[in-house]
Amino acid sequence: MTTRMPDEIRLRALMVSYQAGSLDAFDQLYALLAPSIRGFLRRRLMDAETVRDLEQETFLQVHRARHTFDPEYPALPWVMAIARHVWLMHERTRRRRPQATLDVETVEPGVRADAEAYADGADVRSALATLSIERRRSVVWHHVIGLSFREIAARLGIREDAAKLRSSRGMGELRERFGVKSHARKTADHE
Repeated sequence: MTTRMPDEIRLRALMVSYQAGSLDAFDQLYALLAPSIRGFLRRRLMDAETVRDLEQETFLQVHRARHTFDPEYPALPWVMAIARHVWLMHERTRRRRPQATLDVETVEPGVRADAEAYADGADVRSALATLSIERRRSVVWHHVIGLSFREIAARLGIREDAAKLRSSRGMGELRERFGVKSHARKTADHE
């Protein structure tokens, strides 16, 4: 064992104390394990913010799984296995999610199998072009690419509720353009 690695006997004792509910033991575990987890993640990820997020997620998973720790076995490999799992889940999610582009002009909205009941793709692109760039980005990033409003807000440097508002107003303009009444208007019309 190198001098940089935490003492395994101490880690096991701290894990047992943590399993028994000691928050002081968790604080000590955090101080001892965070550098190893951070190093593992830094070797795999370039973004420091993502490293910090996944480090925190690792400790959250350690907390959730603490009852499964067996003090007969070393603690560091158990924790590092959790860190590896957190990293793999992050990578799987990242690969599955399309990457948002700042150029919303080149995004092709997907076509559903029952698309005959919907507007033609060219009409949709034409309608999107009439929206302000702010509303267009929010609509495309949320409804086409699937970004959350929090992610949109972070990309644009605005508040989350502002991203929601832009998307909502953009969708309202699109509905109006295609002559679709909103649910609220339909309800009001039938009263």
